Amino acid sequence: MIRYYVIATVIVLTVAVLATAWANRALIQIKIASVNVRVPPKPAPPLQVKAAARPPFIGTAPWALSALPECFQQVLQAKGSPSFVAKYIPRGARLVRAGTTIVQNDCVVRIGRNQAFVTRGPDRFRIPPRARFYRSGRQLVLVRAAGGHVTLRTYVPTRSPGKP
Repeated sequence: MIRYYVIATVIVLTVAVLATAWANRALIQIKIASVNVRVPPKPAPPLQVKAAARPPFIGTAPWALSALPECFQQVLQAKGSPSFVAKYIPRGARLVRAGTTIVQNDCVVRIGRNQAFVTRGPDRFRIPPRARFYRSGRQLVLVRAAGGHVTLRTYVPTRSPGKP
């Protein structure tokens, strides 16, 4: 009787080994076949859509030059009485005459009798009345009186891109 158990065990083990080998053979074929499968090309990236043009900034802004770091960099601000602010006007500074146009990078400052107009691309700013400009070396000084106090802002030009 043991002889029959041994023969049956050998038959079951043989069938199990053959079935396992057959199953693994099929998996190997699938893996190999998956390497050879052609992959469709990736879809083209979406077209670059240009951003909608923003509306221009237009308005009155005593701080207009401070908002244009590509053209001018504010280095000093003083606010107070006329005598207090006068201490911050550099020695030897010369009044910039009305009708003068200052071009710095892509900014244009047109100085009027007591106001100025600043243009950069589509943006347009007006520095309101009682504004006076002074030059001292590279510095541009704006002194503006309004509401009983005076504000002085000193700017230096920003180097244009591409210039050392």
